[in-house]
Amino acid sequence: MQLGTRWTAGQTPPAAVPAALHAAIAEVDAAVLAATDGSPAPRWTLTWLENRARVELDTGVIVRVEADGEVVVEHDADDEFA
Repeated sequence: MQLGTRWTAGQTPPAAVPAALHAAIAEVDAAVLAATDGSPAPRWTLTWLENRARVELDTGVIVRVEADGEVVVEHDADDEFA
């Protein structure tokens, strides 16, 4: 696994984040930011696993690219904040 970069939900993803993930990230951002009641916005972390991008929000939401190029949004059930 290779660590990429971090940014705050609601901000434009860094250039290192593949464009294929941007729409899914924006959808998650909209939902998460609508649910925050003045608390600080969570942060995304970009990592690369088997040469495929994967971004995870501090809340446990994961957006990733599968081997076939499909973008998947899921929640890390093992996340302590779930």
